Amino acid sequence: MFSLWYAYFAVKNSNLRIGDLNVPFLRGNMVDAATLEKLEAGYKKLAASDSKSLLKKYLTQEVFDALKTKKTSFGSTLLDCIQSGLENHDSGVGIYAPDAEAYSVFADLFDPIIEDYHKGFKKTDKHPPKNWGDVETLSDVDPTNEYVVSTRVRCGRSMEGYPFNPCLTEAQYAEMQDKVSSTLSGLEGELKGTYYPLKGMTKEVQQKLIDDHFLFKEGDRFLQAANACRFWPTGRGIFHNDAKTFLVWCNEEDHLRLISMQMGGNLKEVFARLVNAVNDIEKRVPFSHHDRLGFLTFCPTNLGTTVRASVHIKLPKLAANLAKLEEVAGKYNLQVRGTRGEHTEAEGGVYDISNKRRMGLTEYEAVKEMHDGIKELIKIEKEM
Repeated sequence: MFSLWYAYFAVKNSNLRIGDLNVPFLRGNMVDAATLEKLEAGYKKLAASDSKSLLKKYLTQEVFDALKTKKTSFGSTLLDCIQSGLENHDSGVGIYAPDAEAYSVFADLFDPIIEDYHKGFKKTDKHPPKNWGDVETLSDVDPTNEYVVSTRVRCGRSMEGYPFNPCLTEAQYAEMQDKVSSTLSGLEGELKGTYYPLKGMTKEVQQKLIDDHFLFKEGDRFLQAANACRFWPTGRGIFHNDAKTFLVWCNEEDHLRLISMQMGGNLKEVFARLVNAVNDIEKRVPFSHHDRLGFLTFCPTNLGTTVRASVHIKLPKLAANLAKLEEVAGKYNLQVRGTRGEHTEAEGGVYDISNKRRMGLTEYEAVKEMHDGIKELIKIEKEM
């Protein structure tokens, strides 16, 4: 109460109006005491931990104090952004955007994390316009089929007019799925396929999708902690074409994940298929785009192009010297993960290697980095 009377007195005895003050409880936008208490306790534990996350690196006491009472128009707080990183000290990044506005409201934290992760994309930089480039200049990175098991290129998209997972209502989830399934049913040619909603899925269909490695599970602990799995399985589903080389995930982490994939190392074919699919779907569904940040996504690591081009690859000699593998990958801005992606181990010496940068470069440039890096890794493996 003292703070409220003090603020009122300060306004009364100055030329300011109440609306001019950045005081949440005077603007009707107060962050409740329970949220503030969780924030303070979580921040204290994170600061005392040995976490190597980008969240810990950039959430200084000064930044924390400046942001802890702020809210977006959707009601998202700093806690909604960082609760996953507060709960999981082994996070690499530790922050998500509960809605598109969060990137602006909590920019003092998002901007340095984005700059660090995306290799120098500063808050004064602007992401270039979409450019798929000349697909013909790409190739099969492993024409002899000795090293690359499979190739995959995916991108994320958010539907315009909807917040991200933590702020979606159950009705919005259902509405979005209806729009997505009707849009995908219009795809033709090699993209023609079937949409399978998770809700009410039969055991036979479920097993079929598991056998094909298509079925995503309810969010991992990082997404669970970020409150991204509400109303599961409402509004979630999977689409794949008849040849099982094109896949769409609806409302897993992002609103849409569009994925092109096939066995072997023919990156040119895989990328061309994704480009055709995205161009077709964009004609029917408007996507959220930001002039500076590019295409908007739930996780800041996927902003910009949102493109992740990856291979499952066997590099037994390089794998025996993981430091060397990481060193070469780093030169080409590649990320080395376990066989099943982030937070997993390599199974049978098979690694998931992908481009790391998604901002400050075009879609084509992101894929070309992976293309050139994988060819170099194979060359070194042969020499060893």
